[in-house]
Amino acid sequence: MAVTDAGARSARDHALAVLRVRGTALGAALLPAAVAVVLVAGEAAGRLGDGWDALRWTVLAVAAVVLAAAAGVAAVVARARPAVSPTVQIEEEAAPDLYRLIRDLADRMDVPAPSAIALTPDCDSWLEDRTHGTRARRGGPGRLAGLLRSPRTLRSGEPRRSGGPAGTARTGGGTDGPGAPVLVIGSPFLWWMRVAELRALLAPVVAGTGPSAHPDIAAARRFVRGLDAAAAVAAAAGGPAPRRLAYDVVGWVARLLLRAGAAHAAEMERMVAAAAATRAQTVDYGLRVVAQEQVGLAYAGWDRLLTRVALPAWRTGRWPARLDAGVVSALTELSRRDRLAEGFASRLGERPACDLLEEPGEVDRRISLLAARLFHGGPAEPGPDWMPVDWAQYPEEVVDRIWRSEAARLFEALYATETPTLAELIDRLAGAGEAAGGTEALAARLAREEAAREEAAREEAARQEAARGPAPSAPPPGGDGGLLPPGGFPLQPPRGGRELLAEHITAAVCCAAVDTAGASPGLDWLDGPALFVDGERRADLARPVLALAEEADPRPLRDWLAAVGVRPDKPIRLV
Repeated sequence: MAVTDAGARSARDHALAVLRVRGTALGAALLPAAVAVVLVAGEAAGRLGDGWDALRWTVLAVAAVVLAAAAGVAAVVARARPAVSPTVQIEEEAAPDLYRLIRDLADRMDVPAPSAIALTPDCDSWLEDRTHGTRARRGGPGRLAGLLRSPRTLRSGEPRRSGGPAGTARTGGGTDGPGAPVLVIGSPFLWWMRVAELRALLAPVVAGTGPSAHPDIAAARRFVRGLDAAAAVAAAAGGPAPRRLAYDVVGWVARLLLRAGAAHAAEMERMVAAAAATRAQTVDYGLRVVAQEQVGLAYAGWDRLLTRVALPAWRTGRWPARLDAGVVSALTELSRRDRLAEGFASRLGERPACDLLEEPGEVDRRISLLAARLFHGGPAEPGPDWMPVDWAQYPEEVVDRIWRSEAARLFEALYATETPTLAELIDRLAGAGEAAGGTEALAARLAREEAAREEAAREEAARQEAARGPAPSAPPPGGDGGLLPPGGFPLQPPRGGRELLAEHITAAVCCAAVDTAGASPGLDWLDGPALFVDGERRADLARPVLALAEEADPRPLRDWLAAVGVRPDKPIRLV
């Protein structure tokens, strides 16, 4: 494909600079061998005397060592699997309308179409190459951090952000092939955005396939990805000391070459992003401005849904099976509460982009399971201790279970009687607060128990992963997250003892309210588990609980219980 615009030409110049680093490294590896060849040829021609023998054999030895080291580095680079973002692959049969929309978009901009489409539980979209180093197999899953790791192109909402596209593509507008990059779309976009908004948002991303199809840019990216993967392999290598030493050499060479080409690689990606943004300006530019507003809103709703709603469920061994549908409810609730979001709910009458999928419910389920694995480290498959839960079942299956189990742990930590009551709990906490050290020991115990449970859950997930055994063939092109670290990528830092103590007191109070005052567990789309009394959410419990937990003052909580009609003298039903 001809490179015509200035941005793409500049990207090609920087790609050639990256390739010159490769050429320099190759020349340095061959230099001792070339000198050795000259000395051997001179000896064979009789032009060198006997005084050259020592030098000739020394150079031959050095050449052999350097060639062997270069061959080892090249072998590791060729065999290493670059990072691939964990995604859910969407086949064309499962989303023909979505594939048609992307191809039409590529035709309008006269760029190659992506080879495939994948979804990720993230509010972002990018192009990702999955063709490095092999024609018969694909790169393994997992994501490496850093500028030159998991190369992306032109993210949605960031039309001039560097981090560019990956991969090669067949030339010719609107054509795709196995060498073209994969289009990764954030799944919340499909459920919240309308079809026209999604098309406008993805225009600069799809436009990135144009300059990335140039062979020099594609070769530079393959070189950088190979070095990055080799450095990661070397860092993780173990075994005997000679083996570790060999990999240390490989890692040092790979990092040296990465540093040498880092500036040009980053500038190349920036120029590719600029060229793609320029090309996409002719496509739905006005609508794209509106779509950008939805990106920030979707991100806020998705982050709130994961941290406030999904995370408590994951901790109980349940995973919400319709996260993407939930983000629509969360954003609708946000539009109702926040005047800044007024008008967004009216968009729900238009056709959502998830209609482009044949079975959006099944895709949402797969995305939800991947999100649980990615952000919590849950098992890859459902099981007796890892069950899906629908939103209608969330109050009973998640909220009530959380309250009962946390209340039981709190009473156990306080060595309460066999028929625990809220009055006994309040008296014990007030008494502990007046003693030396207050409730610090109790909070510390809760924190230790919480850490032990999380560690046990990670070990169980790792055991189940090991029991599954290695895949009989290479991982699917979408990447299944098989190289995710134990525990995934946590959404929040571990909770402190004080926070856990307040949560456990709140759980006990809610259990008493449900058992004696006719209250019910419920779900608030923005705040997660909630207590409802007479159909109304009670959000005023936090201050009385904190007064008891931090100041050992039970009076605000007793006043609250009296106002709601809770009987603290009645036994609480625990798990």
